[in-house]
Amino acid sequence: MKTELMYLLLTAILTGVLWIPVVIGYVTSRGPLTPENYKVAPTSTLPDWVNRANRAHLNAVESFAPFAAVVLIAQATGISTPVTAGCAAVYFYARLVHAVIHISGFGRLMARTVVFTVAWIAFITFAVVVLQRAM
Repeated sequence: MKTELMYLLLTAILTGVLWIPVVIGYVTSRGPLTPENYKVAPTSTLPDWVNRANRAHLNAVESFAPFAAVVLIAQATGISTPVTAGCAAVYFYARLVHAVIHISGFGRLMARTVVFTVAWIAFITFAVVVLQRAM
């Protein structure tokens, strides 16, 4: 498996498990779902970390599709370079660190924004390389 696909797989796994802290937070804060909760969602406040975990999951889902599309297009067209491999690795690790920082609430040095930007630059660099090679 090419490096880019391995990091796409790892990113998919990360994105696919980020809902787990959210559910744990909901259940520990509000208790198990009841039949009436399926009709009307509970509105009791949640701890801040649960809201942050939910936002981290949503952000991961929103960011995943463009990254996956570019990796799959590169794979389909046979584009794989040291830059694309490096960008895929940087993207995955930045997204992992982003999730940890977001859920933890660490707010110093604009760490969440910096790490998000690193992931975004890795994605854009990967996309530009694929676009240049495809033309």
